[in-house]
Amino acid sequence: MMVGIFGAGQLARMLALAGKPLGLEFLFLDPASEVCAAEVGTHLQGDYTDHALLMQMAEQCDVITYEFENVPAETIDFISAHATVYPAPKALAIGQDRLIEKNFLRDLDIPTAPFAAVDSLNDLENAAAKIGYPALLKTRRLGYDGKGQVLLRSSSDLIVGWDELMGAPCILEGFVPFRREVSIIAVRSVSGEIAYYPLSENHHKGGILRVAKCSENDPLQQQAESIATRLLSGLDYVGVIAVELFDVDSHLVANEFAPRVHNSGHWTIEGAETSQFENHLRAILGMPLGRTSPLGYSAMQNFIGGLPSLKELLSLSDVHPHFYNKAPRKGRKVAHATVRAHSPEQLSGRMAYLAKLAGLTDDS
Repeated sequence: MMVGIFGAGQLARMLALAGKPLGLEFLFLDPASEVCAAEVGTHLQGDYTDHALLMQMAEQCDVITYEFENVPAETIDFISAHATVYPAPKALAIGQDRLIEKNFLRDLDIPTAPFAAVDSLNDLENAAAKIGYPALLKTRRLGYDGKGQVLLRSSSDLIVGWDELMGAPCILEGFVPFRREVSIIAVRSVSGEIAYYPLSENHHKGGILRVAKCSENDPLQQQAESIATRLLSGLDYVGVIAVELFDVDSHLVANEFAPRVHNSGHWTIEGAETSQFENHLRAILGMPLGRTSPLGYSAMQNFIGGLPSLKELLSLSDVHPHFYNKAPRKGRKVAHATVRAHSPEQLSGRMAYLAKLAGLTDDS
């Protein structure tokens, strides 16, 4: 069977690596000339709006999915008329626009930070007066890894913040005084079967995820599953979805959702019975879902900007490096390592060592 993927970065690469043992083949559409997924499938280089290439994908692929949510909505609409695409266009359209996303979450009675649409400096001034400070001004579209957002601490930041985002359509969000950041990875199949992974406890720096740790038996697991269930149902969703959440005094507040496999679920590759990548493929192909139970204690360390020493990584027991074959560049995710351990203390020790290695390569 042939799986088509929009995008050919590390997430597409990991999807293909998970699918190869299942006998699957992969076709990637990506405008870049050099892509790290090309080693594990066929790369079609071209624009996402090239109808000839889209028809080629539709004719060759049994199902089509995507590794990131910024594929043009019109692309998904076009190809959905000629091929099976999961997740459905509705999820992509909602996930691409922060304002539409926040309103959708509210309609499902999922708590969010206070927010307001901002289309002018006057809108921003009025919204800030209602929401207060600190607040985050974010572009409605195309923001990721901390890009496209500005922290506003007082009214003196308004003009500078508005200018920095170049007057793009924005959303102002109230700052959430969270105790920790968590995410839940859930998966729903064509048949409606649903599975959930244990919560991931996440740590960011500079807007980029650095560490995600499996939080088995977390007291907020059921609350997170309830939120994910409402999203899966409201979107009539098929595939893996990630929901990023704030823990505010043991009450979860939704930040955003990602209609795809997610960085905070990388620990599942070696840390769960079935990885998020394999389960995404199972879901969109109508296969039974795999078990999501964790295998001991596990976590993931991202490497940003540069690569650590492979020899040093391999000197640690139960550390599994994943190099993406991407050229090192400031702020770029170029690798991660997943870690397993028999106890929380053992996991902490190994993660502390990995953090030191990450600190040596991190130039973001």
